[in-house]
Amino acid sequence: MHLEKSSTQRWTTTDTAKMAVVTGLYVAVTIVLSAVSFGAIQFRIAEMFNYLPLFNKRYTVAVTLGVAIANLASPLGIVDVLFGSISTLIVLLICRAVTKNIISLKKKMIITALIFAFSMFTVAGQLTFFYQAPFFFNWLIIGLGELLSMSLGGGLIYLINRRIDLKK
Repeated sequence: MHLEKSSTQRWTTTDTAKMAVVTGLYVAVTIVLSAVSFGAIQFRIAEMFNYLPLFNKRYTVAVTLGVAIANLASPLGIVDVLFGSISTLIVLLICRAVTKNIISLKKKMIITALIFAFSMFTVAGQLTFFYQAPFFFNWLIIGLGELLSMSLGGGLIYLINRRIDLKK
């Protein structure tokens, strides 16, 4: 059984390196696919990394930082950096809390995908505020894009976890 570090323990160099890799991968995947990573129609495949905090809480920081750095390339710039990263952090913490007592990894992943898809009202709100885009339509489209990218990415993370213990 793997026990996570207590609140008094510090991250090791290995922990920090793993966090840096995840942050870098999130940024790289988002930027390489930037044509579909931003805007009213989004398919941000890097969102698959949102599952990693289910395995180890250190990835909450890594994914949040990845979102903040990647969103520097957003057309909304610093607004997306702030709102996107804060929203991601909150939703990651919610997902960890909601799935904490669920044993089935598949159930944890399904719940996480649904919570993230629902949370896309934050992106729709930004688009409505800055571009007068229709809120509910954008929430639906962005939420469906999130659900699709999380579903496809979730399958990949699930398979990776079968070969590499992501809790370590």
